[in-house]
Amino acid sequence: MRRILTILSFILLIAIQSQGQSLRISPPSETTDRIIKLYPNPATINITFDLQKGYQKGMSIQIYSFLGKKMFEIPNAPKKSIVDLNDFNRGLYMYHLLDLTGKVIESGKFQVSK
Repeated sequence: MRRILTILSFILLIAIQSQGQSLRISPPSETTDRIIKLYPNPATINITFDLQKGYQKGMSIQIYSFLGKKMFEIPNAPKKSIVDLNDFNRGLYMYHLLDLTGKVIESGKFQVSK
């Protein structure tokens, strides 16, 4: 029963995520100007977030596990932030860049490989 519940939860997560992505009007591609540049990816010890063109004071960065648990937040993010990954398990993580009003203006993902 637990296994079936786990599989159904995973399928629901995939369905919700794919539906959210289909509602996007113009998904950002790697060639478009992005506000955040992150490196290295995959990361092992730490990851650096560089805020590029379009940076404003008061923006924040939130990092979530692939299952949706908030792992880390950088309020009032400076132009360059380094996140220590000691408390992160190996896997895929998502980040959101939020503006002053809390609206997500950019999202992306990175991998932690320890």
